[in-house]
Amino acid sequence: AFLGPPEVNISSCLNCINVTVKLPTSHFRQNGKLLSLIDIYKDLDYVITLKTLDREHKRPREKTTAEIFSTVIEELYPNRNYCVSVMVTASLNKHSIPSAWKCITADSVAQKDYHTAAITGAVCFSLMLAVVLKCMHAAGFILQNKLLPRTLV
Repeated sequence: AFLGPPEVNISSCLNCINVTVKLPTSHFRQNGKLLSLIDIYKDLDYVITLKTLDREHKRPREKTTAEIFSTVIEELYPNRNYCVSVMVTASLNKHSIPSAWKCITADSVAQKDYHTAAITGAVCFSLMLAVVLKCMHAAGFILQNKLLPRTLV
């Protein structure tokens, strides 16, 4: 029997990628209950392959005893596109199907700061504009709702 493919979700963090893996389901039942791969094998190995435009890099094999687990791939270049695939194997079963490739761009601190600054600036500008318009309305420069007295005409 083949293991896989696992379900993989990725999110970007600062110069890194957070990889969340859900182990594939098994088809084995015991007393009517569907067994997980952890129930069957106790622990599993997984290998994450990281792909960039010009190369592919298999990361060291790691173990898991959890049905759903996360790992962070660090020290990546910011604003660069990375693709991730995960393959799960067991000590007694080396036949496995890797996950589909999932791609994302690693974040950079400058990009995040720029977005935050742009949003903050827009909110501040809007508030200042509202205050200025309110003051001008109160002073009677705009949207005058009273007619001027006859003596001033």
